[in-house]
Parts: sequence; structure tokens; C-alpha cells
Amino acid sequence: MAKPKKQPRPKAVTPKGFRDYFGEEVTQRTEMLRTIAGVYHRYGFDALESSAVETVEALGKFLPDVDRPNEGVFAWQEVDENDKGDWMALRYDLTAPLARVYAQHRNDLPTPYRRYAMGPVWRNEKPGPGRYRQFYQCDADTVGTASMAADAEICAMLSDTLETVGIPRGDYLVRVNNRKVLNGVLEAMGLGEDATARDNVLRTIDKFDKVGEAGVRELLTKGRLDASGAFIDGVGLSDDQAEPVIAFLTSKAADTAGTLANLRSAVGDSKIGADGIAELEQIGALLDAGGYGADRIEIDPSVVRGLGYYTGPVYEAELTFEIFDEKGRKRQFGSVSGGGRYDDLVKRFTGQEVPATGVSIGVDRLLAALREKGRIAAQATGPVVVTVMDRDRMADYQAMVAELRNAGIRAEVYLGNPKNFGNQLKYADKRNSPIAVIEGGDEKANGIVQIKDLILGAKIAESATLEEWKERPSQFEVPRGDLVAKVREILGSQD
Repeated sequence: MAKPKKQPRPKAVTPKGFRDYFGEEVTQRTEMLRTIAGVYHRYGFDALESSAVETVEALGKFLPDVDRPNEGVFAWQEVDENDKGDWMALRYDLTAPLARVYAQHRNDLPTPYRRYAMGPVWRNEKPGPGRYRQFYQCDADTVGTASMAADAEICAMLSDTLETVGIPRGDYLVRVNNRKVLNGVLEAMGLGEDATARDNVLRTIDKFDKVGEAGVRELLTKGRLDASGAFIDGVGLSDDQAEPVIAFLTSKAADTAGTLANLRSAVGDSKIGADGIAELEQIGALLDAGGYGADRIEIDPSVVRGLGYYTGPVYEAELTFEIFDEKGRKRQFGSVSGGGRYDDLVKRFTGQEVPATGVSIGVDRLLAALREKGRIAAQATGPVVVTVMDRDRMADYQAMVAELRNAGIRAEVYLGNPKNFGNQLKYADKRNSPIAVIEGGDEKANGIVQIKDLILGAKIAESATLEEWKERPSQFEVPRGDLVAKVREILGSQD
């Protein structure tokens, strides 16, 4: 009789496009989300936690740059007894679920409805460096009002959020544009209702930050050679047709009034273009009244990302400080947040237009920015470790750690094999512990404990002479009753 084949062991590998997050990364994200939630709450927004799974029908075709409902998402079909059922998918953002929630519960929700949501989203896209299929988003939206005050408020809240989490004024800029102004430009170009031509122009405009004014002009007209030498076909517009787009993209002036005047020239006689400029003017006035000057928020027509998705104002938060890339070159950190007005999303469910506006913060990018600014340590301090000198006295050590925890100090008892004391200190080092507490038999008999400052000890070991070592001891003998006070004192000196 043949032996049954052994099942192969599963490979211990992370699925492609995903990653694992360990202690400190999770803690840092949680703390930052808590801080952001505090700002949103202060502005009067309520928390919403919706399902991670939606029907594909509910998600619709709003995932940018794809044509099929289930392209770019993780989808599956729920099969019933007739081999039929709904197609389900993991949410790809937090906005599409909001539209479904509002449409479903609108009779029970206040109008306007102000909500914030935080959590992971999933996109079935090709992964790459720093690009994962699961990532966190942090959104705030106002549904049910067409007032530009809602858009101005979102911009102000975004500015306050960045400063609250640790991005100082001068290191960021919230930039505002308007899709209606672009629609006015498309009218001025004479494209009419030619959807294909309009889409081609939108895609070209979206490349402005990569190819610049000259590159956009070439792509709108005859085409251009890219960096590899390959020729990219142009849209085929005449120079005169392309000019309003260039005027739109380059209309930023020294002040808001100058920028708006340039935009008026770019849209010509277009009514929708004029409406968009009026909305920008309203937003600017409201922000000025709230004390948000051009050093924090400005009108900038070069903000083009998302113009194909939004229906009115569009905003983007950009971090302006420089970092070094993987090749050692200086570059600006770039965008960490984007949003805008999307008045058509809820209409899919209700048949009636419901105005809405909102913003999404890229959590992982903002965390990376805070690390670059030194606002988050690369490796945070671990717990105080109470070592075990005698396994029969575990109750004594647990009493110590309980005292420390009750005093608000993060602490743990070493729970491995206590036979080798050196291994306990190695464990503490791996945990990045600031302090080790030691109480052997002699210490117990004399009513004292040894407290080892591991941070200071590591610094002394790096560069100290023997004399400095003696003058700057890193281990202290204190009465047992002074344990908490001495630990707190050392922790304070390490800050």
C-alpha cells in the first residue's frame, strides 16, 4: 500500500503587494490617527466605521483610471443555491462606502452630515517600491451642502491637522483649484461635447507636474519624445486650441487677485468657468476671515491631480521641505493629502444630486514625513524590564512591575529562561528598554534594588574613558521603596 503523500508545509511569506507592521509602526500610526481624530472631532465631525466589504454595484466605476467595476479591486461572487449571487469587493477607498451609507441612512442622519473615517483600503494593482495593495486612509467629508464654506472648512481643518501632528507652518502648503474652471477652459478650447477629446486633454493635464509647460504643450499638439527617446503621440490640437490649457496651468500670480484675473482670461466667456472662479474667490475670502493666509493655504491652478474625478473645488496638501531620495538627490517630500467636491457620487443611489466635499490623508506618507522631520523616533523606547534573579521569587518581581504600571510606567517582567542573566540584558537591549531593574538575594535581604540606566550605559560604552565611566555611573542602588521615584527620575533625564 502506497504511503499517503505528505502535505507540503505552507511557505511563510507575505502575499505579494502586502506587508506586516510590527509594534512601533502600529503604535505610531495609532497615535497619529488619535491626534487627527481629535482635530476632526473639534471641528464637529462624527466618527463612522463602515463595512470593509461592499457590493461591486455599490462601489460602481469610481475607482480612478479603470473602466470595469471590478478592475483594480479584490472581488468575488457570493454564490447561492442557484449558482448566482452578488459580486462583493473589499473597499478601495472610504468615499464610495460613505455614499452608500448616506443614501441608505439619509432619513436618520442630520443634513449636512459631517463624518470622519479611518482604516485600511485594498487595491488590486501592480505593487512596486512603497506601493502596497493594502494601506490606510484617513478621511473627513461633509455631505448635503453646496456651500463653499464646507470646502473652506475642510482646507482649514487640513491645515490645522498638519500642524497638530507635527508639521510646522512653512513646511506645508494646502493648494486649491476648481474643476469648473477647467471645464470653462475646455469650453474655451471649442471641444464641445467631444468626450474622447476632453478625456485626452484631462489625461494630458494630469502630466503637468512631470513634463511641465513645454511637455504639456507638445502632448496637446503634435506629441513629444520622452526621456527614453520613445515618441508619444499628441492629442492633435492646434496651437490656438492648446493655449487656454497652458494659460490655465500657468495662471498662478503673486497674489490671489492676480491669479483669479488670469483665470478669467483663460476661461473667456464660459459661464461654468466663471462659476468656478467665483467659488475660488469665496473660498479665499472665507479662509482670509479665519486667519488662514497664503503661507498656509493658497489658490493654485497647477493642482491638477483628481480633476477628472471631482466636480468643483479640489485641494491638495503638499509638504515643501526637502529630503534625499534613494540616490542621494534632493527633492521635495510632496503630497500627503488630497480631496475635493464630488456632487455626483450619492446621486447614483438616490437619483438626486447630493452635494458633498471631503479630504483624504495618506497615513503612511504622513508618518514618513514626521520621521523625516524628527517628530517620531525611528525606534521608540521600550518597557522597563524587571529581571529575574530567582525564579522562586516571581511574586516579588510581579509586585515590582505592578507598582511601575500603576504609576503609569510601561514595564514587564522577563518571562524567558532566567538562568543566564546576560541573556536578560540582551533581551532588554532588543526591546530598546530604557531601564533594567535587578533584585537578587542580597538586594532582597538588604531592602534595596539595583536600577540600570541602559540608555546612558550604551552611550558611555560607545566613547567614554575609564575615568568618565567611573564618574558617570549607569547603575544605581536605591531603597526598595524608592523604586518608582528613581525609575521616573531616570526616564525624565532620558527625554
